Amino acid sequence: MTAAGFELGLNSFGEVATDGDRVLSDAETVRLLVDEARLAESVGLDVFSLGEHYREGHNDSATPVLLAAAATATERIRLGTSVTVLSTNDPVRLYHEFATLDAVSNGRAQMVLGRASATESFPLFGYDLADYERLFEEKLDLFLRLQRDEPVTWSGTVRSPLTGQRLHPRMQPGGIPTWIGVGGSPNSVVRAARHGLPLMLAIIGGRPQRFASHVDLYTRALEQFGHTLQPIGQHSLGLVADTDEEAVETWWRYWQPVVAALAAERGFYKPDRARYEAEIDQGALFVGSPETVAQKIATVARDLRLSRFDLKYDIMHLPREARARTIQLLGSEVAPRVRELLAKEPTHV
Repeated sequence: MTAAGFELGLNSFGEVATDGDRVLSDAETVRLLVDEARLAESVGLDVFSLGEHYREGHNDSATPVLLAAAATATERIRLGTSVTVLSTNDPVRLYHEFATLDAVSNGRAQMVLGRASATESFPLFGYDLADYERLFEEKLDLFLRLQRDEPVTWSGTVRSPLTGQRLHPRMQPGGIPTWIGVGGSPNSVVRAARHGLPLMLAIIGGRPQRFASHVDLYTRALEQFGHTLQPIGQHSLGLVADTDEEAVETWWRYWQPVVAALAAERGFYKPDRARYEAEIDQGALFVGSPETVAQKIATVARDLRLSRFDLKYDIMHLPREARARTIQLLGSEVAPRVRELLAKEPTHV
């Protein structure tokens, strides 16, 4: 991947924002997301993506609908998912939704498929967590068949069979760009390679470089399965502000309570200030001025042979002004600086 072709994008989980001292309503946050997609396009970013969650304070539960709204507000930026929980979606319905999104957006739809790290969708839609692996594997097979073959005949254990089925509207030949999201499982890395799909690394803590072994495994597996080299991307959290001090203090104010709540729920580390600053310095938080964030993105892009980096820019109750400033600076200052740095010392992709 050349420096000129390196992509920078945004990820949102639809988290409720604030405006001054007022917490926005769910509906206001949904409309804000469409405004932010429009802003992302105006500053030259490549991709705007939304997640799929069913937790309090998140408003990304109907991702294709939100992305279709963003499609009508934009013309160029690609529109995708930062995660689609394939295990608890019906592949046929998913195909219809994203084929329609691709048509509405004139070919700008894409997606990242995942097994789910947050599992609220399983009881919500009547699935058993004991079937976690089987649901994803069978549904991935069917979804890819629907994209790549016509007509489709398929049978499995997780839904009714299909016989000679043609779906409409049709996607473009070969389907839309479909990535596999990986949070750390080597089996997921191999699965992406087996299907010849791009790899999106969800790195939310610790040194990103520890995923270098996953990148090596992925490239070896692609070769063994007879596939050409595919793009590798990274999803991480962060905020860009005019100065390092402003960014560090702003993100801490809103990141700390979110991580403290997750620590109590999931039993991992409590977010003390020293750990926070270490994550900014050497870990997976991309927080700082445009130059600081650009230098860090360029470093991990080289080390992990990335062709794309997506910044998750929203976090619970982060002011809408801080969200907008991150988008503006990421597109106008960080993206061109990253490409400049990579042109001097490119990745090895």
